[in-house]
Amino acid sequence: MDDRPVTAELPVMLGRIAGIQVEAPPQPLIGRFLDPGHSDDLIAWLNHEAAKPQTHAFVVSTDMLAYGGLTASRVPGATYADAVFRLRALARLRLESPSAWIGAFGTVMRLAPTGIPAGTPFFAAYPIWPYLQQYANLHDPPLPNETASAEHLQALIGEPALNAYLATRARDLAVDRLLLQMTAKGVIDRLVLGQDDAGPVGLHVREVALLQSELAGANLSNRASIEPGADELGMALVAHAIARAATWTPRISVRYSTPAGALYQDPIEYAPISAAIDALIGVCGGVRDDSASEIVLYVRVPGTTSSEDDALMASMANDVDQGRSVALADLSYLTSYHDQAAFAQRLLGSGLASRLDAYASWNTNANTAGTALAEAIAAGAGRRLHSYNALAHRTFTFVRFVDDYAFHDEVRPQLNATLAAEGITDHTLLPPAAAAAIAQLDRSLLWNDAVVILSQLDPSYHIAAISIALPWNRTFETSITAGIAPTLSP
Repeated sequence: MDDRPVTAELPVMLGRIAGIQVEAPPQPLIGRFLDPGHSDDLIAWLNHEAAKPQTHAFVVSTDMLAYGGLTASRVPGATYADAVFRLRALARLRLESPSAWIGAFGTVMRLAPTGIPAGTPFFAAYPIWPYLQQYANLHDPPLPNETASAEHLQALIGEPALNAYLATRARDLAVDRLLLQMTAKGVIDRLVLGQDDAGPVGLHVREVALLQSELAGANLSNRASIEPGADELGMALVAHAIARAATWTPRISVRYSTPAGALYQDPIEYAPISAAIDALIGVCGGVRDDSASEIVLYVRVPGTTSSEDDALMASMANDVDQGRSVALADLSYLTSYHDQAAFAQRLLGSGLASRLDAYASWNTNANTAGTALAEAIAAGAGRRLHSYNALAHRTFTFVRFVDDYAFHDEVRPQLNATLAAEGITDHTLLPPAAAAAIAQLDRSLLWNDAVVILSQLDPSYHIAAISIALPWNRTFETSITAGIAPTLSP
């Protein structure tokens, strides 16, 4: 989908856990942030991989293939004709690898264009992008009490930018409809279209309804889905491919931290969290089974009380003691980073963190749940294939605690406060000098946190190597490449 760690690195790390080689394109081919990937070169790379007889599955980001990545899918540039031509590569892939499994994931365009500071030569830089975001979040058509706001926003945006934005949405919708047709024809074995960052109201509602109608009309309910989420979809389909390699359909139960937990709704998803989680189980190649599960996904929702946390900890520990694979998706950050941090510290301090098969707590409900499910499935498949790599698994979990907890709860607020003190309030794309300085601060702060986390997570291990960076010159995410190793007795 793009070159961020969660989309480019974590899917490959899943393969290491399972002992299955996952090949990813060379980084220069997939672009970087505002510079799109090179779709035509990627097609050549894909054709080369298809010629390898040992390749049994392909997982393809259609946004990367059609447009050059997720960011490129939100802006004018590639035409619908360009996208159609590039997506023909999937039909050629099917002909060249008839026995291979092809999983593809795309997105329903999110409501906000990519946030970029004023003066940046990019589509809808500030202040246009927030105006577009506000406009797209109105009802379609606007309600009577929204009409004045819609007209005011249209004037602020300007006709050229608004028309370009709406044309981009129309292009993406046409491509998503084409992908459903390709799935119906058997070109794609499993398709998932993720609704990127959008709540229950907005311009996307009519698009999702149309896609769902066409999916149902083509009788694709067992091979295609439309659901909240985006960044986790590559991991989910890689986990599906890994489970297939183990001829395993994981049975997964879901337990929420509160009685009404399944009804909680992420503000930037259009359905309750249970809808996204249940759909993700299928995308990952599993089935929901609350009575005879092999993996138990615990979901900690905002508003969980201290007594409910006690019960959650006890239940997870009991499941681990009974030999069950336990994954935790902590969603408390949706309302409180402090709450997320306190629970992560409790997990680490109690020793339970090191006994979990998966931990995730970042960005959206779907991102978190998809990451946790994918990690647990990769571990389970590796054990069944007798190729499980415990060190790779430890490393994945370690990186998740450092990233999801230490960076977002402890370090990122300090980075933003430092920038604000220097008069830099827009952190969506930092000037080069500021980016270099804040990246150095990120490294020094996060390194210290990483040492403490590993001492709690795996006391008999040490950090052999670690690289920390801000991959997109912004403070929204960090990259962590770590190597850990057993500490030898003197």
